Amino acid sequence: MNRDLTSILDLSPDELERVLDVAIAMKSDGGGTPLHGQTLALLFEKPSLRTRVSFEMAMRRLGGSALYLAGHEVQMGEREPVRDVARVLSRMVEGIAVRTFEHERVAELAEWADVPVVNALSEHEHPCQALADLLTLRERFGRLRGLRLVYVGEGNNVARSLAFASVTAGVDFVCASPEGYELPADDLVKASELPGGGSATQVNDPESAVSDANAVYTDVWASMGFETELQGRLEAFQPYQLNAELLAAAPADALVMHDLPAHRGEEITDELIESDRSVVFDQSENRMHAQQAVLSLILGGSPV
Repeated sequence: MNRDLTSILDLSPDELERVLDVAIAMKSDGGGTPLHGQTLALLFEKPSLRTRVSFEMAMRRLGGSALYLAGHEVQMGEREPVRDVARVLSRMVEGIAVRTFEHERVAELAEWADVPVVNALSEHEHPCQALADLLTLRERFGRLRGLRLVYVGEGNNVARSLAFASVTAGVDFVCASPEGYELPADDLVKASELPGGGSATQVNDPESAVSDANAVYTDVWASMGFETELQGRLEAFQPYQLNAELLAAAPADALVMHDLPAHRGEEITDELIESDRSVVFDQSENRMHAQQAVLSLILGGSPV
């Protein structure tokens, strides 16, 4: 497996399947302590609940530890260059997980660091979330190949990683977005060229998109850092709210997914988050298990 995970594109179909296999095994038996004595630096320039806790607990379960570094303290790129931060940390820790705005910072850290770098979120991708989402689907359906995952909302970082991950895992991915908020065409081309056997499609009509979905996924209408645009988005996205009416157009057993935090009453209703079809909290928990698998593979080699 690659030493870094900056993008889902870093994973081949076999490697992605391996991550999920290891995650399922470790979720069942804990996975031992292959990272005993190792430390993962959590370099976070964005606030977090799930990402921080899931990485810290993953390292603890693997026998290692995590060191939280707040962005306002490090001031990466301001107080000192990204390349210097990468080289300093490389001499003191065994890995770096970075949660930031510009994806270029993730790439630059990976270029200059002598230890593995994991993208814990950037404006371009959210690979660890996509892995947790696929893990959740595999647990529920017993397979991934041939499933249809429909994402309703903006073609953002979450949608991009889901598109790449889905195609690589043999899942048919559909992104239903308002006009002007679609996944960029070059991302769809890039996804279509990936091995794995899945597909990625962009549409504008949410009801037809969910008509044969195994799972319907949504995300906030204004991602972190774009909240000032929310008012202008409300009208465009209102027909794309994941609610009982939209879900009625999907098969009766279609799952409800959201990466959280959710703005209840905006992109998704409280009713659906709390419904029996919701797996949103399974997705949250699976962040820890998927990341435990990733860290065991890139930092120490999995014992499974």
